[in-house]
Amino acid sequence: MSAHPANAHADDHIAIAATFTAETLQDTLEFWTRELKLDLKVRFAPYNQVFQQLLDPTGVFACNRNGVNVVLFRFEDWIRFQEGTPGVAGAIEENLNHLISLVRTAAASFSAPFVVCLCPPSPAFALAAGRAELIANLEKTFISSLRGLGAVHIVTPVELDDLYPVPNYYDPHGDELGHIPYTALFFTALGTMIARRIQAIRRTPHKVVALDCDDTLWNGICGEDGPESVVIDPPRRALQGFMLAQREAGMLLCLCSKNNEEDVAETFRVHPEMPLRLDHFSARRVNWEAKSVNLAALAAELDLGLDSFIFVDDNPQERAEVMADRPEVLTLPLPGEPADIPRFLKHVWAFDHLRITEEDRRRSALYAQRAERALLARQASTLEEFIASLQLEIRIAPMAPAQVPRVSQLTQRTNQMNLTGIRRSESEIRALVESGKAECLTVDVSDRFGGYGLTGVVIFTAGPGALAVDTFLLSCRVLGRGIEHRILSRLGEIASERGLGEVTIPYVATQRNCPALRFIESVDGKFKETSNGQVVFRFPAKYAKDVVYKPAGPPLATPVPAAAVPVPQAAEQVDYGKIALELWDPACIMERIAAEKPMGGMSVTAEAPRSDLERRLAELWASLLRVPSVGIHDNFFDLGGHSLLVVQLLSRLREEFQVDLSLEIVYGTAFTVAELAKAVELAQIEQAGADQYASILAELEGLSDNEVRALLDKERETSRKEESR
Repeated sequence: MSAHPANAHADDHIAIAATFTAETLQDTLEFWTRELKLDLKVRFAPYNQVFQQLLDPTGVFACNRNGVNVVLFRFEDWIRFQEGTPGVAGAIEENLNHLISLVRTAAASFSAPFVVCLCPPSPAFALAAGRAELIANLEKTFISSLRGLGAVHIVTPVELDDLYPVPNYYDPHGDELGHIPYTALFFTALGTMIARRIQAIRRTPHKVVALDCDDTLWNGICGEDGPESVVIDPPRRALQGFMLAQREAGMLLCLCSKNNEEDVAETFRVHPEMPLRLDHFSARRVNWEAKSVNLAALAAELDLGLDSFIFVDDNPQERAEVMADRPEVLTLPLPGEPADIPRFLKHVWAFDHLRITEEDRRRSALYAQRAERALLARQASTLEEFIASLQLEIRIAPMAPAQVPRVSQLTQRTNQMNLTGIRRSESEIRALVESGKAECLTVDVSDRFGGYGLTGVVIFTAGPGALAVDTFLLSCRVLGRGIEHRILSRLGEIASERGLGEVTIPYVATQRNCPALRFIESVDGKFKETSNGQVVFRFPAKYAKDVVYKPAGPPLATPVPAAAVPVPQAAEQVDYGKIALELWDPACIMERIAAEKPMGGMSVTAEAPRSDLERRLAELWASLLRVPSVGIHDNFFDLGGHSLLVVQLLSRLREEFQVDLSLEIVYGTAFTVAELAKAVELAQIEQAGADQYASILAELEGLSDNEVRALLDKERETSRKEESR
């Protein structure tokens, strides 16, 4: 499944503004854009310019049309030079409310969605008296104020620590020197979390999880060991619980197993302790056919594309067969060690859900109703009889504010009956309607078996002379019922009511919207115009108003045999399996980034270190600068060093050599390994002297006045004897 939207441009960005120095994220984000095949560049706003960028109509956020905007903030950065003064809590709260207000406004007016990250505080800030309650209350305000906004996706310290924990995340020296408050490892974790959220925003969600049975849902082979003898061990119990949660989030579950169906059914029956039950699965293919064939049959039964499927199987041969014959399916392995299964699933990014709508929660029930309709269809003699027996109710009305998330979701997910294929975010839809530039109609359908929910969307503009359709889409689960004809008729009615002469509907071909073209041509192909490669249907308003569906033929189309299902050329997929198996730990991710980062230039002098200290410093420079070697007289900046690396270097020196060096050593002389070694040695000597002096003071403080006078008298007597020699 491609992660690239149709309207991506090479100059779209991950645009970042932070209340601290955040450029250390660049390597991590660039690594993930390559891994995720995202055509996005990384761009940073000037230092500590969050509020300004949210307000600036020419800033990095406003100009970022098709990328993603990222806001990073810490509470304490708003009082960086006020800590300990009265009114600190009030100042933080005031700034947070200001941030929330600006994010709300920017999300409604800027094109790109926002990822807003609340970053963890320094330990000293968090542990100060009264801070725990303050931080908890502020986080609650932050989450409750922004979580409902469709174009805003938040990240909290708890979420970040749950997925990518870094125990020693704070760098006090970096914070002091360059306002770089975190270690390199934490910046790797933070960058990974941002990339993961961006991937969830930009990818087309998967809709179905197809699961193997033996050694996947349970430990053992039910056909050989017997249904009673298979084991539901803790890893498989966790897997089943995870899949049940996916179902509750709106994904459909299917069984796809080489097995005897009776053995599988008996296994579920004799293991009531399993989280999953047979009725949790919307469709099943349990037989001895190739799994690629069965997946195609499942896709045909559910009327969904194979590129919406995730297939999970422990068997490498079965996975290889599916990957070869159905490359559009996302095929996932299970870890070789069962104990790793829960962690693996936690890091499959394809299972991430940005938000869950009421339609998502009802999806499995809707497909159960669909099975009842299919039974009715088989009993009907004609399509007209079948549709009449459904007792359809179609409600077409202006979009309500609460429907925006579902409308956006339909534009993102609907492929077959989608005349233009335009994808829109919630903020774009709100902006179109609230600005008065367009109107939006929603279509809600129900029948004797229950409601289909909100299944159709039309976005249009009125005048001059015509009602011009921008978006015309209908969920595939209600196709072939005449609902699309009723929508066109309603558009004709609106055009007539407003004195407009025609309804114009463009058609933009996509890989999967041929059903939309067949529908619009079936109404009457004579209204079709083609100019400069663009296809537009121009229906006289009166003609469109009078459109009526006239069903003919059998109740439902005969399902396409599995072997006849075409295999489309799959877009290059993100390797979610590799990410979950290999790139789940921040340290491993940081190592991979370092290994892939191009090496810098060679040493100029190549003069070898003369001492152990110079050797250690040269190795540290080479690691930070990504160069093969460093001569002791090479200048740090000539080898590609910059101010951010300087801060990281000084922080590492403090950690490894227990010395605090000022920036004067960097910019005051030629900054070389040889000069740095001298500075480190001098600092260590001064530190040793200070420690000795502090030790003497501590010893004196423990003596009485008489003991101090006796000690001084003894010292004077010793000095007189040495002078007389």
